[in-house]
Amino acid sequence: MKTNISSSPKNARLLLQIGLAIVLLYAAVSQLRNPEAWTTYFPSFLANSFSLITIVKLVAIGEATLAVWLISGKFLKMAGLICALTFGGIILFNLHYLIITFRDFGLLFMSLALIFISD
Repeated sequence: MKTNISSSPKNARLLLQIGLAIVLLYAAVSQLRNPEAWTTYFPSFLANSFSLITIVKLVAIGEATLAVWLISGKFLKMAGLICALTFGGIILFNLHYLIITFRDFGLLFMSLALIFISD
């Protein structure tokens, strides 16, 4: 029996994993190299209690961890859920930057799809 590669759910899942991992790795590296540039995207109420630079670096480590999970295929449902919460938070707290963050809607839905198609 011939398998149609284009309709394989495993291939679709792999594409979601790779796509999300690339975005997260880029963001993590950029955040660690230039954390000051990313502080604008965090809610201002956090600055009252914490160092935004520290928060950016912690988020970068979390995003790098998610990327590793995605690439390795480990904890995919959990990675999808955390990604969805992350991208949802980015959208919610940055509605005034919608000209930039509109792309995060696609990433949010990619993350949700990963939850539903992962074993």
